[in-house]
Amino acid sequence: QVPLVESGGRLVEAGGSLRLSCTSSRALFSSHAVGWFRQAPGKEREFLSGISRSGEDTDYADSVKGRFTISRDKAKNTVYLQMNSLKPEDTAVYYCASRRTILTAPATRNYEYWGQGTQVTVSS
Repeated sequence: QVPLVESGGRLVEAGGSLRLSCTSSRALFSSHAVGWFRQAPGKEREFLSGISRSGEDTDYADSVKGRFTISRDKAKNTVYLQMNSLKPEDTAVYYCASRRTILTAPATRNYEYWGQGTQVTVSS
């Protein structure tokens, strides 16, 4: 098992920024590709961004491209999601997930390990 823990979610005004963190107590996490997802009430969980095992390859959904940036710090065993220009429609529970591969994938079924999520609420 590779337990994942997200943090950084909170209430923020529209136009504001947040940085989410995803970390694990297992060193194995550094060898995983990692994705960020979100799920709003009544909606399916959607892929936002992914980062490869090395950190050299990243991927973004069109809905967040140009506003969100994913990165990883292997020394801290942490993956970050920097979110700028937040909108009320970004309100959701945000999850990180990992898979034992080099590259990420956009489908939830491709990920083996999931965190419990962190709530992000953007007020208008």
